[in-house]
Order: sequence, then structure tokens, then C-alpha cells
Amino acid sequence: MEETGQLKRAFIDATAGAISGGISRTVTSPLDVLKIRFQVQLEPTTQWALLTRPVYGNSKYKGMLQASKDILREEGLPGFWRGNVPALLMVMPYTAIQFAVLHKLKTFASGSSKSEDHVNLSPYLSYLSGALAGCAATVGSYPFDLLRTILASQGEPKVYPNMRAACVDIFRTRGIRGLYSGLTPTLVEIVPYAGLQFGTYDTFKRWMMAWNHLRSSNAIHGDEHVSSFQLFICGLAAGTCAKAVCHPLDVVKKRFQIEGLQRHPRYGARLQPRAYKNMYDGLKRILIEEGWAGLYKGIAPSVIKAAPAGAVTFVAYEYTSDWLESKLT
Repeated sequence: MEETGQLKRAFIDATAGAISGGISRTVTSPLDVLKIRFQVQLEPTTQWALLTRPVYGNSKYKGMLQASKDILREEGLPGFWRGNVPALLMVMPYTAIQFAVLHKLKTFASGSSKSEDHVNLSPYLSYLSGALAGCAATVGSYPFDLLRTILASQGEPKVYPNMRAACVDIFRTRGIRGLYSGLTPTLVEIVPYAGLQFGTYDTFKRWMMAWNHLRSSNAIHGDEHVSSFQLFICGLAAGTCAKAVCHPLDVVKKRFQIEGLQRHPRYGARLQPRAYKNMYDGLKRILIEEGWAGLYKGIAPSVIKAAPAGAVTFVAYEYTSDWLESKLT
């Protein structure tokens, strides 16, 4: 009986995670495409960087508005959802694994399978659970992340017509390891990112519950219920904090993922195969050749995307999870 309950809980967490991830990714796809275009562009994105680091020529994308106009003019509206299919194939299993593993870890840490008991975990355990869940989800879904990046960054004319062509070519030219290019910086990034995202979310949620309790007219039986708007704010804060801290590692990961991609010259310099020896070398080379601005390319669309993405993911998960639980009990 207990095993059946655990399987049902895992099914609820995985399904709610997959649905919430799919909704969030589709809604924020245009911002993700903009972020990737900036991150894989070797040329500077600001006039200050151009003056101080004249290693590369003029950049194609200089600002969010200008980049949006160029993508719309050259690739049409579908250009903002380029790579969305592999992104969904990446995000849905990623969030499914992440939330299922997260709930299991929190159950182990708290000694209870009830979600209300998980909120009261210490911040240290919340951060650790989130980090481990993020690692498990990353390893399970990484090839789709790589394919998403390649399809979103290739521009026009397309290097690969679809996800299958990209996958076959990468496997043929680089082998199975090619589908995991950039996994090391991704895992290094995901530990603080997922830890911060889930730990911060739990912290803000606890604060909201305490705030609601204080505001309640009855101090003894205070109402700690967190509204959908408050959940949205918690997710917004969690997504913003996590992305702002971990962005340089995301830039390095994207560079590893697009090594050797034969894009049209108008999109800028091509990143040669094995341009960076490892993650540390990538960070150092970007810093030397592109300055600090290089490590934060795409930070504006990244943070703007991370905030609503985190908010939508957590709100959709909470409501989907509650709905599934009510239907399966």
C-alpha cells in the first residue's frame, strides 16, 4: 500500500513538472532565442566593449529591440520559436525528473511525504535538495538542450532543417560525446542555479506564509494560505536570483554547444571546434578576449525570461499537482 502511494506521488510530481515546464518554456521561448543569439555571438554587444576589446568585428545583435526586429524581419514570427520542439523535449522530462526527485529528497530529509512539511525544511536542506534534483534532471535531458541551442542559434539559411538532421550530423561527426558537449559547465552551473532557485523559492514561500499569518485577524489560527499571486512573486524572485548569479556559466555552456556550427557569416565569427579546452579555459578566454561584458552577454533577456519562467513553472506546478492529487484520491 505504501509502495502504491509512493508511485502515485512520483506520477503526480513528474506529470505536474512536465506540464509546468512545457507551459513555461513555450511562453518564454522568444526571450530564450534572444538570449542564445547574444550568448553565442563572439562580437561585442556594447560600444564600450567594442572600444576596449577590439578582437572581433561589429556585432549583428546589439540590443534586445534591434535583435527582435532583425529576427522578425529575416526569419518571421516562427524565428522566435526556433528550437522550441527540442526545447520542449528537454524541458518536459527535465522538470518531470526534477520535481519527482526533489519531492523524494525532501520526503527523505523531512521524514514526511506531505508538501506542507517540506516548506519548513531548513534553507540548507532546501538548497541541497534542489541542487541534487537539478543534477539528475540535467543528465537525463541534456542532448535535447544541446539540440535546442544549435537550432535556436543557427539563423538563416538553416544549417540543419530539423532536429533529426542535427542529431544525426552531431552523432556522425562527434559521436555520442558530441551530444553531451558542454555537460561539465552545465552541471557546475546547475548546482548553484537549481539550489538557489528551489531554496530561494521555499524561503520566500515561508516568508509569505508568515506574512499571511501576521496579517490574519485571528493570531491563534492565522490563515497561512499562499495565493496564486504570491506564488507567482516567489517564483519570480527565485528565477531572477538564480539566473543573475549563474549566467557566466550558461554563456560558456552555450559556446561549447555551438562549436563548429557553420552559420552564415552575417551572424558573426564562427567558433572553431575545440576552441576551449575546458570550462575554466572557456571562462578565461572569454574574459581576456571579450571582457567582463562577454561573460554577461544575453543577461537582459536571460533575467527577463528567468523571472516569468520561474514564476509560471512554480505556479503551474502547484496548481497541476493539487488538481492531479484531487483526481487521484
